Amino acid sequence: MILPPLKISNSVQSEKPIIQGGMAIRLSTAKLAAAVANCGGIGVIAASGLPEQELRDQIRLAKELRHNPKGLIAVNIMFAATEFTELVRISIEEKIDFIIFGAGFSRDIFSIGREANIPIVPIVSSPKLAIMSKRLGASCVIVESGEAGGHLGTCDPTRKLIPEVKKALDETPNYKGIDNVSIVAAGGITSGSDIIDIMEMGANGVQMGTRFVLSNECEAHDNFKQLYLNSKEEDIVLIKSPVGLPARALKTTFLNDAIEKSSRKPKTCNLCLKHCSHDFCIISALESARKGDLDNGLVFTGASLKRFNDIISVKEIFERLENQAIEYVEKKSKTVQPTNI
Repeated sequence: MILPPLKISNSVQSEKPIIQGGMAIRLSTAKLAAAVANCGGIGVIAASGLPEQELRDQIRLAKELRHNPKGLIAVNIMFAATEFTELVRISIEEKIDFIIFGAGFSRDIFSIGREANIPIVPIVSSPKLAIMSKRLGASCVIVESGEAGGHLGTCDPTRKLIPEVKKALDETPNYKGIDNVSIVAAGGITSGSDIIDIMEMGANGVQMGTRFVLSNECEAHDNFKQLYLNSKEEDIVLIKSPVGLPARALKTTFLNDAIEKSSRKPKTCNLCLKHCSHDFCIISALESARKGDLDNGLVFTGASLKRFNDIISVKEIFERLENQAIEYVEKKSKTVQPTNI
């Protein structure tokens, strides 16, 4: 099998080692997550910013639309969100396959996951956080590099981080029977050859966000997707998010105003974040972009955006990645010179 299964825990495993990124607000929804799961991958619902009943409805809909039992459905929750604990509780009550969390770090969530028998997968950006996660009971970590979209915890590229994290985890003693922690690489992964390369460096799977925005099943407005397709390299910028982290986004009228003029400060606040600079309302900006209002919207993107030039179905994405991986492995095998005996 060219793309092997991905082990999340002793009892949770996906058919394919591909996780669809959890992109808020309402970019990563039930429709997209189920399509990914039906291809054998891991579909993710972005929970942050969703009201309680909407999150419940999304998880239930994703399960209803999922027809492949080897595909998984997860939720992604920002630790920076005020409703973090509540969103975790709802996800557990709805019996989600596992929970991903990032934009901050929680120790308590691991014990909550153990009690509910639901794996907890942290997004980490350093060997130190990966080691801490293993000691807290994580059997899988997503290592997000500085090439990812949205909020960033490091400037380091994927190909530097993965070997460092792999070495650190291998040297960390077992925790309650956890030996080999699965490593998922996130950031800058765009092709089947990328997947093969990064797995040879020590990763067990990959997470892809930008590629799945440019899918038929992603429910972003066409204006959003066309901005992805039409943007130039110089349109990708790093900003300081109200969350307090650097973030990678595309230039829009909104972003220019927020950065240069400070004219986008919110007049009211729903206290959606535990800590917020109030430079602009990130929830409102992300939702506006999703609806196609780019003059008032914030659009996150990965660093390798310009390697994508089309909008295709999730099924076609998986087929393309697998074909690219097969062709790449075959090409590599042909370049290996036989040893003289």
